[in-house]
Amino acid sequence: MVMGQLDRVHDRIAGRFRRSEPRGRAREYVSGLVAGLERKNGWTLAEQSGEVSPDGMQRLLRWADWDIDGVRDDVRDYVVEHLGEPGGVLIVDDTG
Repeated sequence: MVMGQLDRVHDRIAGRFRRSEPRGRAREYVSGLVAGLERKNGWTLAEQSGEVSPDGMQRLLRWADWDIDGVRDDVRDYVVEHLGEPGGVLIVDDTG
């Protein structure tokens, strides 16, 4: 994902986070997900963002106050707007 696209996605979802810390960490998390890392887990995503442990990423996913459904909808809408084609089908598969 080109950084401009990452910025646009983050701008779209930023309002779904009540506090600035989780908002910024969410950007780093997504940036790590689209980075060319060999493995993607709490440690590698934290290291990619310059953190010394995965604690912050884990707090984001487990306890931070954010609109999970809203972020999902925003990301889905972004993908459909930028990658969609009439009659196309999007299949999300976590098996890699």
